[in-house]
Amino acid sequence: MSSNLNNVKMTKKSRPYHHGNLRTALIAAAEAVITERGVDGFSLREAARRAGVSPAAPGHHFGDARGLLTAVATAAFTELGDVLAAAAAVPGDRRPRLEAQGAAYVGFALAHPAAFDLMWRRAVVDAADPDFVAAGRRAFEMLDAVVRADQPPIADPLDPALAPTVAAWSLVHGFAKLAVEDVFGGDPGTRQRAAAALLPAVLASLDI
Repeated sequence: MSSNLNNVKMTKKSRPYHHGNLRTALIAAAEAVITERGVDGFSLREAARRAGVSPAAPGHHFGDARGLLTAVATAAFTELGDVLAAAAAVPGDRRPRLEAQGAAYVGFALAHPAAFDLMWRRAVVDAADPDFVAAGRRAFEMLDAVVRADQPPIADPLDPALAPTVAAWSLVHGFAKLAVEDVFGGDPGTRQRAAAALLPAVLASLDI
């Protein structure tokens, strides 16, 4: 969506953005807000302030707070898909590739806990948004391509043939949530040590 900065009233201390950059700036500002305050502490006005624009400016690009949060979640799913794709490229058979993806998934959650939380908060995002759906589907397909290696993609998310992929996803996602919530301990570095020590063994429990 293109920007029309002539219609955006900049605040006194705002830093002007070049034409076409405002949408990206607002997404970055929104992510910064939820990183500091959590999803429940998000404020559209605060995101606008950090982007250096008037409180009305986000509405021109996203409609409302839900629209902006959906864009943040979409960007997060896109990044998750990228890290899963990179992890799938490690040498070896399915097991080391799955372990690499599991580590990448958990690593993403630990690096971006607020965005990771937002991605699954259907009450505050538009789960029917086409870009959101496509980004989430791509991330799942990156995992599915490793779990069900050499098998054709399945469009129906409720197809029982996807059970091995859903099982792997459930284990990794659950582990990520436990780590983010400091269930393994809250001391510095404990999350990462838990992932390194436990995650491979957890994934080895899968019969795939």
